[in-house]
Amino acid sequence: MARTDASVLYGTLNLLILKTLAEGSMHGSGIARCIHAQTDDVLNIEEGALYPALHRLERDGKLKARWGISDQNRRAKFYEMTTSGKKYLNGAVASWIRHTEAVSRVLNVTMERVR
Repeated sequence: MARTDASVLYGTLNLLILKTLAEGSMHGSGIARCIHAQTDDVLNIEEGALYPALHRLERDGKLKARWGISDQNRRAKFYEMTTSGKKYLNGAVASWIRHTEAVSRVLNVTMERVR
């Protein structure tokens, strides 16, 4: 199986996190559950990928975080997008759409030839 460029994977996870937080602040496990539910249980974001991505986005100024209490009455770090994160999200969504449309065109042409 072909390997996927790590930057594409990181960029995709960043995009999913930011898009999820466009609705408002959320803690890490809530973000993972939301992505899982919104993708009809197709994508399961593991903690080992999620939390480093959240920390990178926070370090890069795309997110800010504050401590609060979760629905389970536990202390949790809640993340929300910054203005920089919103600008990044808008550009990333446009880029992702162009990318997936281009890949779809190639796959559709290839599938027509295979039939």
